[in-house]
Amino acid sequence: MKQKKRVEWTKLDNASKIFPATANFQDTKVFRLSCELYEDVDPEILQKALDATLEKFPLYRSVLRRGVFWYYFENSDMKPQVKMESNPVCAPIYFKELRNLLFRVFYFNKRISIEVFHALSDGTGALWFLQTLVASYLLMKYEEKFNGKAPELAYNASISEKTEDSFEKYYTGGHAFKLLNKSGEGKRSKKSYHVKGARVDENRLKVIEGSMSAEDVLKEAHRYNTTLTVFLTALFIYSIYKQIPAHSRDCAVVMSVPINLRQYFKSVTARNFFSTMRISCHFDENNVNFEDIIQSVNESFHKELTRDRMEDYLNRYISLEKNPFTRIVPLPLKELSLRIANYFNNKDLTASISNLGRIYMPDDFSSYIRQFSVFTSAVRPQITMCTYKDRLVVGFNSPYLETDIQRTFFSFLAERGIEIEISSNL
Repeated sequence: MKQKKRVEWTKLDNASKIFPATANFQDTKVFRLSCELYEDVDPEILQKALDATLEKFPLYRSVLRRGVFWYYFENSDMKPQVKMESNPVCAPIYFKELRNLLFRVFYFNKRISIEVFHALSDGTGALWFLQTLVASYLLMKYEEKFNGKAPELAYNASISEKTEDSFEKYYTGGHAFKLLNKSGEGKRSKKSYHVKGARVDENRLKVIEGSMSAEDVLKEAHRYNTTLTVFLTALFIYSIYKQIPAHSRDCAVVMSVPINLRQYFKSVTARNFFSTMRISCHFDENNVNFEDIIQSVNESFHKELTRDRMEDYLNRYISLEKNPFTRIVPLPLKELSLRIANYFNNKDLTASISNLGRIYMPDDFSSYIRQFSVFTSAVRPQITMCTYKDRLVVGFNSPYLETDIQRTFFSFLAERGIEIEISSNL
């Protein structure tokens, strides 16, 4: 008698649970990470590299299933196939009625790309997957040059560490209501400004990518005595402000900023482990000074980016999940609640900005890799960025055809002598 194969399953982490409930064709909850090489990609070698990488990231073989009370990951024996890029940027991956993997790998000319459904991982976790994939590919393609000596990646976590639920690990308890008051959320004195425009057909994203010298941008940020992230966040707010009609300038520009919790808690999980903070800029005058915006953003970052505040965020999220009443509510009602919460969350936002940070690869690979980039699905204008060596790539993702905000942003940098290589998908 043939023995039935044992099915392995894994609970979704706290941050993952909202994504299956709120994903749709306008907001697919998918993000893309790419690595651009100096030579065209060999798809056969890339397939072999993907097979090897999956052995180190077994959670990527999972499919998403629906239980009575929550979703869960179920291990599968599906084998993902590398394909040439043909889909729109961040096209849907998760479909309720299908049993499919939650990521895809594709190539186009010199680029290797992965797209990931956000329930599976956050940007940092997916970046580790991509770095491992690219390293495996280069070692296989240039086997003779490396002569069996594999450069070691900085990320070298065990499988148990990669699959750890760090939200659960670092939850210390706490009352959601008290934490909500302490964080100050909910006290919004002004209506937030919403960017509007003509939507791109078929729910596609308009993507504009600007590649430039990280050192040049950093020098400009230092002129204002601030960091690169604060400088570009302030510039994004300034670029939006320049497009606000005069009758709406009493509105606030409210920015959502994801935070990598691994910076505050010891974790190397390749799953989701992030929070988000909000920063607001209020414009009481018609002539807004860029330096004033930088000062406002700087103060918000210093106030929010502390270990205590991160613990507050983490405990607040988990405490709601652990509420005895919440646990017994059937999944359809949970989904409805999450959609309502997501609606009101989006209602108060103007835009989003996310910095994946500096990406490191072994020096032995530097002659093969030109740059990395990141994009994500967006229901509002959004900036995503990352840096590899001296290549800073800033990606604008927007559901709108208009490009006035993007033009203001890149023109500001170009007027200060920063050379920018611009590309777009439309």
